[in-house]
Amino acid sequence: MTLDATIPAPADGTLDAAARAVDLRKSYGSGDSEVRALDGVTVDFERGAFTAIMGPSGSGKSTLMHMLAALDTPSSGRVVVDGTEVGTLNDKALTALRRERIGFVFQAFNLIPTLTAKENILLPLDLAGSKVDKEWFDTVIAAVGLADRLGHRPAQMSGGQQQRVACARALASRPAIVFADEPTGNLDSTSGAEVLSFLRRTVDDFGQTVVMVTHDAVAASYCDRVVFLADGRIVDELHQPTRETILEHMTALQDAALAKAATATAGQAD
Repeated sequence: MTLDATIPAPADGTLDAAARAVDLRKSYGSGDSEVRALDGVTVDFERGAFTAIMGPSGSGKSTLMHMLAALDTPSSGRVVVDGTEVGTLNDKALTALRRERIGFVFQAFNLIPTLTAKENILLPLDLAGSKVDKEWFDTVIAAVGLADRLGHRPAQMSGGQQQRVACARALASRPAIVFADEPTGNLDSTSGAEVLSFLRRTVDDFGQTVVMVTHDAVAASYCDRVVFLADGRIVDELHQPTRETILEHMTALQDAALAKAATATAGQAD
């Protein structure tokens, strides 16, 4: 079990994946009470791209993100992050992977209230015993516009500022991929737009890879690609999305779900 375990590249060689799921399945419970959160998901997330994962409640989007971020273990299938097959890693190597190659932005910010913004941003590096790249740190701070807030604690900052601290923390180690779970869910529209613009800029200016779970068509319109899930399966995807095209796809998914539910109800009545 090493950090060098790899999975073969795609057969056509056209896609350089920062993260990959291969026939990924996740079930909870057993027998009649079994719930399939993921049902055979295979998907690649291209390096240097901003991708949204969308779908109705219960579609499996958050479960997929947690599997890709090595925060949960699949029932079967494979997860590959930055060329490393996650399932081959022991606990020590898995911890190193999370700290060094994966960044995570949570909806609830997850900042430590007793630490300053700077201390929160550098915490992952401190825990890993890693040296701070001052040039990169300064670049990130300038990008998120936090130079005058580094000495402030979370309670002294707005929600938007706290989320920008969380974004800077996710980028501090220059990870291979950043996962963002509803990063604008607790923000007003102005603060949300600031955070999304920053994530967009990390892709365009720094070549960062970002994968975001969201239910918001406006947020997803900042992305290069949207992957749609329903019932634990990938059912559609959209490139160069706009708010309007995303809403069209989501409406079609909701209509399909209603039709499926109506058919099931009719079958039970018969």
